[in-house]
Amino acid sequence: MRTSGKAVDPAARLQFGRIVDEFVRWREVPADDRSPAPAWWWGPAFEMQNMQTPMPDQWCIKLGVAEGSTCADGARVFLESLSDQTSLPWPGDFPRRPKDSTG
Repeated sequence: MRTSGKAVDPAARLQFGRIVDEFVRWREVPADDRSPAPAWWWGPAFEMQNMQTPMPDQWCIKLGVAEGSTCADGARVFLESLSDQTSLPWPGDFPRRPKDSTG
């Protein structure tokens, strides 16, 4: 991946692809049972927030954005999912809330 002459770091690309797959698992859980979005999405999303490189079509489909959307567009999906949260899940409580959780 390249953008404006600057190559996207392969590790950043790998981490972003990982959270794209996690996003799909998270969205498959009914909203009332879904945990808050996990904090570990912040890092990969911030790394990609200024990258104008087009994402692979598969990532666009998984994130629900138009084909040809950029990595920055994909990063916005994650940042918006985190922006209004007041709590974060423990890793074991992702992607579903614990059964005894109310909030």
